Amino acid sequence: MLELKHISYRVSTPDGEQDILKDISITIPDEKLVVFTGPNGGGKTTMAKVIMGLAEPTSGQILYNGQDITHLSITERARLGISYGFQQPPRFKGITVHDLLLLAAGKETLTKDQCCQYLTRVGLCANDYLEREVDVSLSGGEVKRIEIATILARQGSLMIFDEPEAGIDLWSFARLTETFEQIHRQHRATMIIISHQERIIRLADEIVVISGGQIAHRGNTEEIFPLILADTLGGCPVLEHKEVQL
Repeated sequence: MLELKHISYRVSTPDGEQDILKDISITIPDEKLVVFTGPNGGGKTTMAKVIMGLAEPTSGQILYNGQDITHLSITERARLGISYGFQQPPRFKGITVHDLLLLAAGKETLTKDQCCQYLTRVGLCANDYLEREVDVSLSGGEVKRIEIATILARQGSLMIFDEPEAGIDLWSFARLTETFEQIHRQHRATMIIISHQERIIRLADEIVVISGGQIAHRGNTEEIFPLILADTLGGCPVLEHKEVQL
């Protein structure tokens, strides 16, 4: 179980102090699929980074399975089973896709069939990618899918995905959505997904709308999705029309 207690995050700007997250408290039970959505700049990605340890909260406490992880490093959190997929994944010249999958899985060897299983779930063919370097020769969408495949290979207990649909073609997006649904159905992990896509939002056990650094709405799909549509179509600043891709 993941617990965020009174989490705030403040940064210094030329115009003074700015609060990015404002006293956020939320509990996410095990094996649930939770979608964070809301307007750009609302604090979604910052909240995900705070959970992963990529940013340290100004105040508050983070508990994972009862353990205080507020000040643990990224590596220490990864060892506890927390994984993170970036909105814009890094590239690694000289490292192949097979190398990354091997590192993520934490094993001495991975068969081609095992690698194929991970890559197929994100719409990639092992024959075409295993020996390719994760460098500028790959498109943004390809790197994104490879990173998600490494998260699947890691088999962590908490998977965080920041806009996994970004840069991915419709066919691959459909495969990816099926993968999220399968992981959730088989109770393999807790998933936090930052997304504006209706198909992903509708998979959620709980939708959390983050706006202005605070939780604006939260609840199940039946409760929250009509509010998202009303906010979007009505021009309410909670969600902008361009951000909910229906």
